[in-house]
Amino acid sequence: MLSDEENEVVRSLERPDDDLLKYYFLVSLLAGPFFPILLLPLFFRFRTLRYRFDDEGVSMRWGLLFRREISLTYSRIQDIHLASNAVERFFGLGRVLVQTASGAAKAEMTIEGLKEFEQVRDFLYSRMRGAREAASPRTPREQESALASGLDFDRLTVALEATARELETIRKQLATSSSVASPVQSDEA
Repeated sequence: MLSDEENEVVRSLERPDDDLLKYYFLVSLLAGPFFPILLLPLFFRFRTLRYRFDDEGVSMRWGLLFRREISLTYSRIQDIHLASNAVERFFGLGRVLVQTASGAAKAEMTIEGLKEFEQVRDFLYSRMRGAREAASPRTPREQESALASGLDFDRLTVALEATARELETIRKQLATSSSVASPVQSDEA
């Protein structure tokens, strides 16, 4: 569980750390002669990259010519991973990969360029769990209203199993009454 101080640190994050630009520079150098072609979009991505952590969810936006924004509510988050390669670890940076139930194999949102990536992961996990707990009924009155609206899956499962047993009994009775009726019909014919 994060302290209030750690929560405030995460909520105050709006931009990636300046070391992300150094990382982008080194990655661009690996492209050899295509260095400027790769560095230019990465530079503009760094300059325009913004994060927002609020009560509803997390959002990320970037782009100069083509603005892109991703917003996720905490209740949509399914899983959170941390990743960092050797160069990122050298700079103390990490990426937080946030996955949803969208069915895509890759992460829905990658929050990169953070030195507080573990705090961000813990913050997102606590919000994700809090959103799920808020969505599930707790008090007897809430459980009663969930039951009335058909959300009690345990009771629904028991009812379906009882219905299946009853149908099986009816099928057996029909099968035995058909086999008893068949010889009588053949004798009369």
